Amino acid sequence: MLSSFTILNSFTLAELEVGEHFLWKIGNSTVHGQVFLMSWIVIGVLLIASLAATRNAQTIPGGIQNFMEYALEFIRDLTRNQLGEKEYRPWVPFVGTLFLFIFVSNWGGALIPWKLIKLPSGELAAPTNDINTTVALALLTSLAYFYAGFRKKGLGYFKKYIEPTPILLPIAILEDFTKPLSLSFRLFGNILADELVVAVLVLLVPLFVPLPVMALGLFTSAIQALVFATLAGAYIHEALEGHGEEEH
Repeated sequence: MLSSFTILNSFTLAELEVGEHFLWKIGNSTVHGQVFLMSWIVIGVLLIASLAATRNAQTIPGGIQNFMEYALEFIRDLTRNQLGEKEYRPWVPFVGTLFLFIFVSNWGGALIPWKLIKLPSGELAAPTNDINTTVALALLTSLAYFYAGFRKKGLGYFKKYIEPTPILLPIAILEDFTKPLSLSFRLFGNILADELVVAVLVLLVPLFVPLPVMALGLFTSAIQALVFATLAGAYIHEALEGHGEEEH
């Protein structure tokens, strides 16, 4: 898709191209190569940071160890607030991985000038500005809360679909479809919209005007990672506790 800004159809002020992808052929399948590359880069950054923080762990942390321990404590608090004291510990790695992957992806796309790296087609950007990535993360979240409920309650987990009355069965099933849809499209839409706004402003007024928007984009990117991880924790808690049950 090609969008351009013109005056009287004669003078092009700026031109922005979106929707092209760097494609890889794997057997009979076609995948978005730039999404794979950026995802591997994000995973590599997280692995390197984790190894650097734990390689020579000190009793009094400093530097990268201090930062990573702060991040871990933040993730623990986030998971505990959503799942409760009794249930949260096994889910810290899952919720934390979601949060860190989305956070680093969003900020990497906003801070690093990936456009300087030329590809045969398309361009490098945050993995989360591609609907395939956000849908995959949302489906993983759906599998996680189904697993949580089924592991704790067995087949009794499915009683929630007919409680308090079987009339609500279609609504309960529809809810399971709307959760991953809302998770994926919220994250995808916000990240893509932010990058497009910044790109348009850079083309139109390339000096100082885009800077406040870029700062706002960094804040929004962090909030989107927090929202996604918080909702994932809330959905898992709902599956563990069931409708109408309270934690004791």
